[in-house]
Amino acid sequence: MANYSVEDIRTVALVGQGDSGKTSLVEALLHRSGAIGSMGSLERGDTVCDFDPLEREYRHSLTSALARCNHAGAEINLIDTPGYPDFIGQAIAALAAVETALVVVNAQSGIELTTRRMMAMAGERGLCRLLVVNKIDAERVDLPGVLAELREAFGKEVLPINLPADSASRVVDCFFEPDGDTDFSSVAEAHQALVDQVVEVDEELMARYLEQGEISPEELHEPFERALREGHLIPLCFVSTRTGAGVGELLDILARLAPNPREGNPPLFLKGEGAEARPFRSRPDPQGHVLAHVFKVVMDPFVGKLGIFRVHQGTLQRDMQLFVGDGRKPFKLGHLLRLQGKRHEEVAQLIPGDFGALTKVDEVEFDVVLHDSHDEDQIRLKPLDFPEPMLGLAIEAKRRGDEQRIAEVLARLQAEDPCVKLDYRPATQETVLRGMGELHLRYLLDRLAGNYKLDVETRPPRVPYQETITRPAEGHSRHKKQTGGAGQFGEVFLRVEPLPRGAGFEFVDEVKGGVIPSQFIPSVEKGVRSVLESGPLAGYPVVDVKVTVYDGKHHPVDSKDIAFQSAGRKAMLDGLREAGCIALEPIVAIEVTAPEANIGDITTDLIGRRGQVLGTEPLSQGLALIRGQVPLAELEGYAGRLKSITAGQGAYGMLLDHYDRVPQDVQQRLAAAHKAVQEED
Repeated sequence: MANYSVEDIRTVALVGQGDSGKTSLVEALLHRSGAIGSMGSLERGDTVCDFDPLEREYRHSLTSALARCNHAGAEINLIDTPGYPDFIGQAIAALAAVETALVVVNAQSGIELTTRRMMAMAGERGLCRLLVVNKIDAERVDLPGVLAELREAFGKEVLPINLPADSASRVVDCFFEPDGDTDFSSVAEAHQALVDQVVEVDEELMARYLEQGEISPEELHEPFERALREGHLIPLCFVSTRTGAGVGELLDILARLAPNPREGNPPLFLKGEGAEARPFRSRPDPQGHVLAHVFKVVMDPFVGKLGIFRVHQGTLQRDMQLFVGDGRKPFKLGHLLRLQGKRHEEVAQLIPGDFGALTKVDEVEFDVVLHDSHDEDQIRLKPLDFPEPMLGLAIEAKRRGDEQRIAEVLARLQAEDPCVKLDYRPATQETVLRGMGELHLRYLLDRLAGNYKLDVETRPPRVPYQETITRPAEGHSRHKKQTGGAGQFGEVFLRVEPLPRGAGFEFVDEVKGGVIPSQFIPSVEKGVRSVLESGPLAGYPVVDVKVTVYDGKHHPVDSKDIAFQSAGRKAMLDGLREAGCIALEPIVAIEVTAPEANIGDITTDLIGRRGQVLGTEPLSQGLALIRGQVPLAELEGYAGRLKSITAGQGAYGMLLDHYDRVPQDVQQRLAAAHKAVQEED
């Protein structure tokens, strides 16, 4: 039996830009709480969370990892996440498992691309957000400037809950016991600002505060957490993982003020399919039906598939029967595990708020829900918004006979990471591995070579273009085939219409009078969808199209599924030919950090790549941040170019922003290349 209750649990995801010190902060928290005897370091490669050999080689986190500690009676579950944009999928997945997002900011670098993205996503999911400024003892750090930058970016809700003192060798509490001198600002003013912000969420408390002029910290506890949940307060604290300054105070904040599973905003589940799906909230009740969400899958070389989950409702116990998603066949929970980095500990039960893991259940996949009742099928968590992987490599085996094994291993990599995609292009007969960037793809190839001893040939990244239409059009096809026996017959009339960018695909059945029997409508849709995989212009996926089937004909004997599939496909092609097909290209948001002296050269280079510079802002230590948007196709080789411009001092991150129409010359080139491939076939 667990020696703690649901009220004692805190769940925290550490997110933020790479090199902000998240992994080192986890080490410091574990060490200060007594969970580990001594702190590991990235240089030695012996931290609790960065235990993968490639993480030790790269010296930064490549995947999320779990750890836990106990402080002041609170059971604190931590998820350390990668910070580089290439691995953001792991960080986004962690947000589904926690009540609190602890956003770590490097005091030297300030706000960076991943910082903004994770602050926004945590806010959208209704998580409590806590900003932590790390490396406060670094040289030439402007901490008042960092505080001002954070408040300007994220609003007046950002308020310091402690302040550095004695040249950042310690921090002074501004909430529980506000007393002492600091390196900048005033403890009294910081305390006053916190109280003023917190009481705004409670009219009765505000009236009493205005009347009395003082409210005790105990009275502020509930409204403080309410302000956190509503995004009305974003506490900011200062730490140094190198000296330990502020680490104990951060543990106190998590134990005393971070929400437990009963206080946080419960995640939104959906029950049912499509338009019939009904939303509902889980209840962190240990006596309720079990609901647990798998937010991470690991293909462990020793134990096989490892499904890592968060318990949202009910109590999981060893040997109980569970269902996976919509599966009707239960499995027996033979081993129930808790994780501390790479170490597995078997436990008898887990309650709401706990993280756990199970092994050797083939049906377990990322984002499925585990439950204990037939009545709870067709349940899923509200989907997370993952960015689309932007760069691709065509992969083929170096050695004959490895093709099947490579396909199996690539499927494993895809199962582990929601931002890894596999595409098979019939037109070019190539398998394309897609990732978030050059670093992401290099990591995946290193996994193939190092973990699985597979050698592959790769070709340069292919840009994931798309196709769409610009005007409505009609499509028609009659499929008629007569052989010696029964024939095939199906006729389809349809309309194609453009949808707003990002709307996807919509299929509408407006057939009247049974001219196409209802059992053949799915066949028509299947034929239509087959065209979406490879558009007529350049062979890329067709998006943002509405297709309405409104008329047709059938034959009482010769009409078959295959006939209407074929008619639907040909009618769709007919419609697209008249609908003004265009090619779309991915436009990425890019942030470049470089010395101020290189701003002009970097700006000129981005504009030369058909980019648009949206703004620049100074950072500390003579650095500057350049923000812009650039077509992904123009960024091939950009890492080397930036290294050349800045003498190795520049860095950049990018995320997919939107798709836009390609220039006419690019479209002509894509269409010509597609035509050449078709003629060769």
